[in-house]
Amino acid sequence: MMARLLAALVAFALSFAAPAAAPFDYRLKPEKIADDTWVLIGSTEDITRGNGGNIVNTAFVVTKEGVVVIDSGPSRRYGEQMRAAIARVTDKPVVRVFNTHHHPDHFLGNQAYADVPIAALPATRAGERDDGGAFADNMYRMAGDWASGTEPRIAQQDVQPGRLTVGGHEFELIALEGHTAGDLAILDHRTGVLFAGDLVFLDRAPTTPHASVQRWLKSLDALAALGAKKTLPGHGPVHAGSAGIEQTRDWLKWLDQTLMQSAANGLDMAEVMRLPLPERFKRMPLARSEFERSVTHLYGAYELRALDSVALPVLQQK
Repeated sequence: MMARLLAALVAFALSFAAPAAAPFDYRLKPEKIADDTWVLIGSTEDITRGNGGNIVNTAFVVTKEGVVVIDSGPSRRYGEQMRAAIARVTDKPVVRVFNTHHHPDHFLGNQAYADVPIAALPATRAGERDDGGAFADNMYRMAGDWASGTEPRIAQQDVQPGRLTVGGHEFELIALEGHTAGDLAILDHRTGVLFAGDLVFLDRAPTTPHASVQRWLKSLDALAALGAKKTLPGHGPVHAGSAGIEQTRDWLKWLDQTLMQSAANGLDMAEVMRLPLPERFKRMPLARSEFERSVTHLYGAYELRALDSVALPVLQQK
């Protein structure tokens, strides 16, 4: 009787433990958005131990010569599971990987592509080299064991801006900046799909830790001129038209004007953080937290500009 009771208790306990038998599964499900073109859409959240850093959009294009990957994700595990997801779609090998920029959720999966040429803009490669170790450590702090074993693998090749044909797909590689010092956008002329990286956000507040707002706005103008049929933003849903470009531009212009006016009025950082959000942004995921982060990232420069605008006329009078 006691043995049967013990066996039942063990079976009961194992039934609860069963879901943990396959831990750290990102459940990546490729979504086809155009001929030969698949995307993996991340959540519009902050990085947590619940999502393992899967807050990013990545993509791959299956060409006649092999698979082209755009961004490798936030961890070694993600990169490995992305390759497994690609293998479920095609038996063609991965022949090339592009990193759109150096933020950790976009390139820390590079380890899974150690046998493949990985290319990025020179500024992106420099950022991966200089910040990669700290990024990997921080990813582990935020995502926990999802990021176990993740180490930065730096892109080995410089992207050469211009057109590159791979297996019947003509990719236009566009060197831009603003979200970071090096932002690669890729337009597939065969399908009209624009892989915009983090130059474009939709229905998720933009991040600004390495941003130059004015350069970013100029890059958005360049993207708008491309006339893409569909856009994959770095964060948010795939969409037709220019909705992501316009929303990102709207946010950046509002942010720029708010910080400029706040500095001119002598507000301190804490006062700026408490300013109300416009009604159109209030329901946008992470709008409040990203605005506060942007104040910490950017406001000091606006304050210095405001001081210079006051001090320069005074000095000129002396």
